[in-house]
Amino acid sequence: MHLYHNPFSSNARRVMMTALHLGLKLDVTEINLGSPDDRRRLAEINPNVKVPVLEHDGMLLWESGAIMQYLAELAPQQTLYPEGRRARADVNRWLFWACQHFSPSVGIFTWENVWKKFVEGTEPDPVELARGAAELAQYAQVLDQHLAKRQWLCGDGLTLADFAVAAPLMYIERAGLPVAQYQHMMAWFGRVQQLPAWQHTNPVW
Repeated sequence: MHLYHNPFSSNARRVMMTALHLGLKLDVTEINLGSPDDRRRLAEINPNVKVPVLEHDGMLLWESGAIMQYLAELAPQQTLYPEGRRARADVNRWLFWACQHFSPSVGIFTWENVWKKFVEGTEPDPVELARGAAELAQYAQVLDQHLAKRQWLCGDGLTLADFAVAAPLMYIERAGLPVAQYQHMMAWFGRVQQLPAWQHTNPVW
């Protein structure tokens, strides 16, 4: 299996954490998203020109949630993607929520406070940051309430859902995410940060 990724992509980090936790070996190619040549090569395997992309047995698979599910199904005796229709629906719910709601709200801060000046040479837009704060507050409150009486997002143990939702929080300090007040969420994130899969995927800034 071959993974095209970038260590600063939270989407790619979800996949890397999944593979590490499952003990699956991936050959990895790092894509420099600032390089026109790398972006051209990436467009040849993903028309969205985004990472991650998994190549396996002649198949090219993109979208981080789909790759995570695929990897879990390759690993015997795994527990990250539990058996059973209801249990998997619960995990899928949070995978989709992470991609549709939580990650985009975090992404406003990562763009404005981390990447915008590097890419465009411009300063953060206060209007956009205010929009991001409102969106992030809405979804962080959902997450915080859900975690009030549980250790992990789904069932009684770690699942793909935890990796998917936690990944964008890799920018919690650099992007200045206003989430310190959500104590249940922060306690859960602290547990995720103690996992070897998280610690072994920390990018070198």
